Amino acid sequence: MMVHARHRLLPLLLALAAGGASAADGMFSLSGFGTLGLVRTSTDDAQFALFGQTRGADKDVSAEVDSKLGVQVGAKFNDMFSGTLQVLTKSNGKGNFTPGVEWAFLKAQVTPALSLRAGRMGAPFFAVSDFRDVGYANTALRPPKDVYDQVPVSHFDGADASYQLSTSVGTLTGQLFGGKASDTSQRYKVDVKSLAGFNATLETDAGLTLRLGYAEGKLTVGNAALNGLVATLRATPFASVGNQLDPNDSKGTFSGVGLTWDQGDWVASAEYTQRRIKTFLADTDGWYVLVGHRFGPLTPYVTVSEARTVSSNVNNTIPAATAQLAALKAAVDSVVEGQRHTQKTFAVGARWDFARNLALKAQWENVRPDGRGYFISPTANWGNGKTVNVISVALDTVF
Repeated sequence: MMVHARHRLLPLLLALAAGGASAADGMFSLSGFGTLGLVRTSTDDAQFALFGQTRGADKDVSAEVDSKLGVQVGAKFNDMFSGTLQVLTKSNGKGNFTPGVEWAFLKAQVTPALSLRAGRMGAPFFAVSDFRDVGYANTALRPPKDVYDQVPVSHFDGADASYQLSTSVGTLTGQLFGGKASDTSQRYKVDVKSLAGFNATLETDAGLTLRLGYAEGKLTVGNAALNGLVATLRATPFASVGNQLDPNDSKGTFSGVGLTWDQGDWVASAEYTQRRIKTFLADTDGWYVLVGHRFGPLTPYVTVSEARTVSSNVNNTIPAATAQLAALKAAVDSVVEGQRHTQKTFAVGARWDFARNLALKAQWENVRPDGRGYFISPTANWGNGKTVNVISVALDTVF
């Protein structure tokens, strides 16, 4: 059994696990988080990875999927203005652990209810967008892939405005945001321009939080091979197929509803999301439900989730009348099949808060993909009807 990892990351994570620390000196504060995770699956025919990663886990144990380290510096200049910088290192879309700036923004608390931010911020597409990388802040070992793998960017550059309103049932927060986003997914550059959206969140005194969100933008995927295929198709009578595949400036929308409930010993959360986009990327729906119960420091939980491809967005009308046309048709089918992210997952796990700022988690997942699902690097033996068991353990900390 082999363990794949970036060795320079492990000592840092182990140091965090040995004991958290915090620092504050005048206007500045220092905090951070870390995860040391190991993952193993029941197959060598494909790899289990988070969205955008170039490598994942198979029958060989991998420490790359979940391991990460984040450091955050805060600055409070006065009662109105503050700033936040967060640097995060994890297995990324370029195939390395090079640290990157995840957050870098200035905030103005204009009134007790109104705040404005500008800079780089977490992309607010999901219920746990602001802390999806902070394993310690999540009940489960990781956010469900069937929902959270739908969006290829985790931060955006721009501005937002948030307003809080007290109501008879709880606190209502409205957020408007806009800007642009850029990231790398499986070594391909991904750009989202004209990004705009809103979120509305209601937090009740009964421990229930409800969220509604919507975002839209224009997506470009820097895939030279796909651009070449599109150009070739546009020189044939099947230009319409090429237009459907075009990965440049494609309008896309993402919307979702979610709820969390944390009351006493019970914790529950659920989300339903939709991705709609006019390009080779498929239209998808995703949902999950998680229920957990605290027994002192131990929290067992169960999660069920599903990702479903609603439309491939490509109507491949190319006939296999000649060898050349058959090759074009096969190339288009290959692109479409690679984006068919349909799968169902049942997961059972437990979280053990055994020490201050330290949590140990273990999780078993039974994943049933239809086609490729969200697995990467499939071999010729990969096919329909495959069921994969995934075992994961993780040590989370905050400091």
